[in-house]
Amino acid sequence: MTDTPAFLKDAKDLLGKQGFATSNVWYHGTSSALVDSIKTQGLKRSGDKVLKNAAKQTMATIGNSYTESIEPVFLTQSKELAFYWAQQTVRNRSVRVEGNEHAVVFAATLSEDLNAKVKPDVGAASLLLLKEGEDFMAYLAGIYQENGFGIPDIDLMKADRMEYLTVLGMAYLNADIAPNCLDMVSE
Repeated sequence: MTDTPAFLKDAKDLLGKQGFATSNVWYHGTSSALVDSIKTQGLKRSGDKVLKNAAKQTMATIGNSYTESIEPVFLTQSKELAFYWAQQTVRNRSVRVEGNEHAVVFAATLSEDLNAKVKPDVGAASLLLLKEGEDFMAYLAGIYQENGFGIPDIDLMKADRMEYLTVLGMAYLNADIAPNCLDMVSE
């Protein structure tokens, strides 16, 4: 299991028999290299331009065209889960970007209107079928067990869409989040 800093361990307060509770506070995990940009521009859909440009250059090198898609802002209701995804971002960036980066978590406090637009990320089903998804499911199972619950019993292909939010803690917002709604989570 990922070595999550103690100040980010919030599952004990959020996790119940029905899964993770939600509120108007959401979390987004990312790389420390993006902190200044996020503090000035907020969380933008299709966020990490460096990785997008690297993918575009790679595809051009091998002679393929690259069509950039606009991805939503991915969120979770748990700092612990956001930290996991932040570590994945750092790992993914390390393949293409040199530097000393570490995982960071931002809290997004959303207005009632924006909060109503947060959706369960059922598109994550395809990710969860890959090795990265298996790793996440193992991490998630560890959180459930650490907090006195059994391993989540979810059939990813037949799950109700709300289970992606409550059981897996996977959500998205198809809108940018302004900097004044964001705070970096720290000790």
